[in-house]
Amino acid sequence: MAKFLIVEARFYDHLNDQLIAGAKAAIKAAGHKSDVITVPGALEIPAAIALADSTGDYEGYVAIGVVIRGETYHFEIVAGESARGIMALSMDGLPIGNGILTVENEEQALVRADPAQKDKGGEAAKAALALLALKEKFGA
Repeated sequence: MAKFLIVEARFYDHLNDQLIAGAKAAIKAAGHKSDVITVPGALEIPAAIALADSTGDYEGYVAIGVVIRGETYHFEIVAGESARGIMALSMDGLPIGNGILTVENEEQALVRADPAQKDKGGEAAKAALALLALKEKFGA
């Protein structure tokens, strides 16, 4: 049984609750356990994962958050840099599922977050589970 850490950037409570529910359900269905921690924003997710990994308490991670395009360039920075940070950690061998939604509006986010619809939280957890299985297969 592996233990996963779900790291959420809590900004849109109702959307995050759905993403986390999907992630927890996928991890539990696979026979594993999970914890959840909250960080201020999506840019802090990679740092939190790196810090948590240094403890050795977790075998995999799920990044959860919602970034909705606004009127400024901030959307591109947050979306791009959080994804870049997660990818860098993944390339170092960490099993991470990226469930940070980057959308144009709340309606798109609602469909993607809902476990009964697109279930992107569950999909991110399944990605982390698959990467952990590959890590174990290759003995990394």
